[in-house]
Amino acid sequence: MLSFLTVRGRSVAAGGVTLLLVGAALGERALVQLAVFVLALPLLSALLVSREQFRLTARRTVTPARVPRGVGAEVTVEIGNADTRTGGLWMLTEQLPPSLGPAPHVIIDALPGGESASFGYRVRGMRRGRHVLGPLRLRLVDPFGLVERSTVGTDTALLVVVPRVRPLGPGGLAAGHGGGGEGARRSIAVHGEDDVSTREYRHGDDLRKVHWRATARTGELMVRLEERPWRAQATVLLDTRVQAHLLPGRDTDGPFTGPAGDDCPPADSLEWLIEAAASIGTSLSRRGAELRTVTDAGELTPATGRGRLGPDDLLDRLATVTPSRVRGLATGIDLLCRAAGDGPVICLLGAVGPDDVVELVRHRSGPTTDLAILADVGSWADASAGRVRRTLSAASRATLAQQRDDAAELLKAAGWRVAVARADQSVAEVWAMLQTSGGPSVATPGLETLGMPA
Repeated sequence: MLSFLTVRGRSVAAGGVTLLLVGAALGERALVQLAVFVLALPLLSALLVSREQFRLTARRTVTPARVPRGVGAEVTVEIGNADTRTGGLWMLTEQLPPSLGPAPHVIIDALPGGESASFGYRVRGMRRGRHVLGPLRLRLVDPFGLVERSTVGTDTALLVVVPRVRPLGPGGLAAGHGGGGEGARRSIAVHGEDDVSTREYRHGDDLRKVHWRATARTGELMVRLEERPWRAQATVLLDTRVQAHLLPGRDTDGPFTGPAGDDCPPADSLEWLIEAAASIGTSLSRRGAELRTVTDAGELTPATGRGRLGPDDLLDRLATVTPSRVRGLATGIDLLCRAAGDGPVICLLGAVGPDDVVELVRHRSGPTTDLAILADVGSWADASAGRVRRTLSAASRATLAQQRDDAAELLKAAGWRVAVARADQSVAEVWAMLQTSGGPSVATPGLETLGMPA
């Protein structure tokens, strides 16, 4: 019972003990009687609160239960007294992750048995992820505030905060060849051995499809393109390595400068790239493209573990992406090359150098033009001063910039389209830059799939 005493209750008890000692020492009976009364008050309150019985139910409604980052949701909590007796003075606190805002408090006094009461509050999802709302912490207190009994329920609700999907503008993604909204189909005609369609052999191709006559005629290993239904396809590589980004601390707040007109800009380069993956991937999926998304740690698959990622599946998986401790891009590049096939790839990379992208250049050669967005990590250090875990010296900035430029030149020389993303640029602006960046002058089916001029 003594453990139920609040600070006020302990102070009253200490005052009672003092009065008792002083009264006994001075022989003042009145002081001793007052001390007994003072000491009895918190003890009786503790006994009363400790014996109080209650049966409490709670039910939450989250509207909507899935929101983009920076958007709010309404939560309604219905409290029911499942007992037949009237409840006491209940002080309820809803337990929330700090990123959703302050925990709401409510006081319910003398709720009749079988009755219910409700309260609501609003949360704003400032961080991606699956956030648990609740459970309720119930505190039973006496009218004098001397005693408090606390217990925690088990009821919770889930709020999923997904990356924002930003509009890419009228020039971003259009329904090009093979990119129709219902998944356009193309057949590669095979009329005979002399009229078969072929292309150069690529790493990972099935050797059973090698066309030996075309190989002998051209001197290069050629493979047969068999007649098959075809749908637009694209593969996204997302760089989530800790060493490739400057990440703010989990509990840091402060000024941040982002794109003009954005009231909730990405606070770091990783968040920006995840938002870009969500925007680009969602646009492709909604136009019928078969989308595959890989990171340096593995491939993102639907919750069922099978099939391609739809728009909702993509956002749900990106919602839980966290920085990885993988040091290199080798795993991601290997998965990318195996997943991409004949379709184009979009690489969203953090701080990289020529050594990081040389494998991309080596394995991604052919008629398809690929795209890469390189994050200018130094610009996020300028935009979020005081928020990042580590700062960049002038020498480090110069080294990162030189490595990024060298990597961009290497990719461009191999026929890639490359753009650099800064903290003050939106996803739509950088995506539009890819349309005007350098690339091959020949027609490329991969870019037509993305609705971009070849």
